[in-house]
Amino acid sequence: MSRNDEAWEKLFARHAIIEAVKRDGFCEISADSIRVLREPRLMTKFDHRVNLPRIFADNGLAVLPLSRSAYVIAAFSAYAEIPREASAMPVQTVRPPAYLQSLSSSYVTSEAVALHYAGACGIWEDFLEEEGLTPTVSGRMGSGKFEFRINTTGGERCLDVCNAQLEIDAAWEGRGSLALIEAKMDLPEDFHIRQLYYPFRLWSNRVTKPVRSIFFNYSDGIFTLYEYSFADPFHYNSLNLIRKKRYVVATDISRRDLEHLLQAAIPEEEPAEPFPQADDFIRVVNLLELLNVQPVSAEDIAARYSFTARQAAYYSAAGRYLGLMAQERTGAAVRHILSEQGRRLMKLPLRERRLALAAAVLKHSVFRETLRLALAGNGTAELPSRNEIVHIMREASPCGVEGESTFFRRASTVRGWIRWILELCE
Repeated sequence: MSRNDEAWEKLFARHAIIEAVKRDGFCEISADSIRVLREPRLMTKFDHRVNLPRIFADNGLAVLPLSRSAYVIAAFSAYAEIPREASAMPVQTVRPPAYLQSLSSSYVTSEAVALHYAGACGIWEDFLEEEGLTPTVSGRMGSGKFEFRINTTGGERCLDVCNAQLEIDAAWEGRGSLALIEAKMDLPEDFHIRQLYYPFRLWSNRVTKPVRSIFFNYSDGIFTLYEYSFADPFHYNSLNLIRKKRYVVATDISRRDLEHLLQAAIPEEEPAEPFPQADDFIRVVNLLELLNVQPVSAEDIAARYSFTARQAAYYSAAGRYLGLMAQERTGAAVRHILSEQGRRLMKLPLRERRLALAAAVLKHSVFRETLRLALAGNGTAELPSRNEIVHIMREASPCGVEGESTFFRRASTVRGWIRWILELCE
């Protein structure tokens, strides 16, 4: 159990929270009551559903701030899923101005820099469909006073908010609207609606023009933007996704580059690490980006990516399989870090970094032969079937892969990684 889990178990018992929710439909708890065990900001920041302490998850509960000194716990519908299916999104290639040296992709290590990088690529004007935009408010601020309705398992509930703390990552204002941006550098499955709703309510009370809510994500030279609206401004759960689009920084990687990587690949002996079971390679890349900023624990990885502990272990093991991540131990504590090879790779410009990542994958025979098969067509690349990949895997006998079902599950990882390589050309 994490420190948050342990602290909330004690608070639930001390304040009879489950009993209060069953009796009244909710339970209010003061920041001072939480602070007895741990700082409220650490105890109540659950950006993703999977971050919720075990006692919340087991009882279908969530927490919302009412003010700087009070929180409410109930069976709220507090989170929204993020549609990450890339094939369903319009995609546009962008190029930052060549003269900008300080905004190289190598230096995009925070949400703030990623937001500036998007501006340099002309993304805000395109996505918001407004010219002459000006960056305005950002940072922490009070929410002001407002009331709203929210869904719970027992029906709608009305809540009053009075100067709860919120944070706005960026805002762009044009003649026609004010766009408030929530930015992330990770790739979560969901987000806390509060991150959009509280800023929306604050600024809807302050300006007369429409307030737009934008969820922004950046990783590996890819910007993904989602615009949401609240059909009923007074209802927390009236959130609707109205637009989404991806912008990809041009790297001009071609099929010929991939063929050259195949020819130049130097086969390596399979490492002691088990064959990877991490289907989404872009998450492996994103984890490298996170470690390029600071070492993290397994708990940190799970929190950032809305992962379970088991999923977090799969993705860190995939990084070690490629020789790009390592572990360091301090007593009983274990942190994940970049290996020396990983640190060198993450310093490269985007094009070279992507090619180096592909080369690290192609040192392993299963991936190399799968890509060779994918490129065997006359002028077209086609992802091999799982059956074809399983045949390649049986020939290679990778570590830790035994049994028919395991071969097919690991084939999904191979397909995911080779898909990422093929999409470098797009």
